[in-house]
Amino acid sequence: MRLVRRVDRVGGSNKLPKVPLVPPGGIFRLSVSGFAGHLEAVLIAPLLPTYARADLAFERGEGTWLLGTDGKRYLDFSGGVAVNALGHAHPALVKALTEQAQKVWHVSNLFRIPEAERLAKRLVDASFADTVFFANSGAEAMECAIKMARKYHAVSGKPEKNRIITFDGSFHGRTLATLAAAGNQKYLDGFGEPMPGFDQVRYGDLEDAKKAITPATGAILAEPIEGEGGIRVPPPSFLRGLRELCDNNGLLLVLDEVQSGMGRTGKLFAYEWAEIEPDILATAKGIGGGFPLGACMATAEAAKGMTAGTHGSTFGGNPLAMAVGNAVLDVILAPGFLEKVRHSGLLIKQRLAELRDRHAAVIAEVRGEGLLIGLRAIVPQGDLIAAAREEGLLTAAAGENVVRLLPPLIIGEAEISEAVGKLDAACRKIEISLAASKRGAAE
Repeated sequence: MRLVRRVDRVGGSNKLPKVPLVPPGGIFRLSVSGFAGHLEAVLIAPLLPTYARADLAFERGEGTWLLGTDGKRYLDFSGGVAVNALGHAHPALVKALTEQAQKVWHVSNLFRIPEAERLAKRLVDASFADTVFFANSGAEAMECAIKMARKYHAVSGKPEKNRIITFDGSFHGRTLATLAAAGNQKYLDGFGEPMPGFDQVRYGDLEDAKKAITPATGAILAEPIEGEGGIRVPPPSFLRGLRELCDNNGLLLVLDEVQSGMGRTGKLFAYEWAEIEPDILATAKGIGGGFPLGACMATAEAAKGMTAGTHGSTFGGNPLAMAVGNAVLDVILAPGFLEKVRHSGLLIKQRLAELRDRHAAVIAEVRGEGLLIGLRAIVPQGDLIAAAREEGLLTAAAGENVVRLLPPLIIGEAEISEAVGKLDAACRKIEISLAASKRGAAE
């Protein structure tokens, strides 16, 4: 507990009254009278309360499981919000990190980092890209992508082409630029005028995107699947149409694959399902398997303006992150791995469709591709998330009242069956509660 601001204080005593301990994530306004004067203060927890955390912590994890400090085992289908692509404490990642930790942690980008050069080459060989910039998060990777798109037109003699078309329901990060790109007023409130240069249209609507193109438009930015927006999956024709719009109007196609990339949909990158290639792509989350790592990937043409000094990062591409990133690719690019992800995705969607049919009062729709899955709930999503957690299953919220299921890509059939069983039990409890409420209302 800490006194942050004293608004008014009168009297001779310097002693503060006893007040309740501020819980983690809490802010209280305290107003006290009746001792030697009057005091008003803001009390805040040491950890800035910007998250609505569940009252749950973990001691350790292994594979798809977490052990809580409450002694209970949890099947992890939140995956650190699609970050823990290979689960918890994967032996290959533990080995890579501990071995590198005994060598060198950080040197900065004033010097060559061989592991960064190796990881960049492997990403280039496995994708559309010719070059890669490493950052520490998805938001940083997106910042690089936005700057790169604008710089491209500037060095091409068209600096006026600095506006970017974006889509409703998107999420690109928490920086001022990425918040402006997404245009979600809830996240923009109180931070001043949004950064200019973004024109938002309806997701999945090619005609809307076409109408938004002006002489000042330089790029189109989209998620192949909107994750935070509610696991919104457009038809493959949408990305193909965006590619065609860009080609016909001299625009760059920028894709945000922070959540959908690195095997999450059963392909290394989700754009592959549409059989197109972007000009710039941002990825993060699963690429580090839990270690902070992001990447901005681009063609040589799109990246031609990003010369020495135009962009940088103190920690981006550090040896620890690069060691882990290479270990992640070792697993994901191994023969048969992505095929198994696709199989797991089909299996779990089939089982979830059966679950929806059994619990039509709780679940309205199953969405997603591969292991990027959403359950659109009829009841408030928080009720389903809490009920699943009580059963020992961790999930995450998304837009449109969707509950996200983001299991590790290494999940097996046994874990899928157990997860569906836990969701089944959670839905039954919700239905019992709904029935009880109806009876109470009728009496």
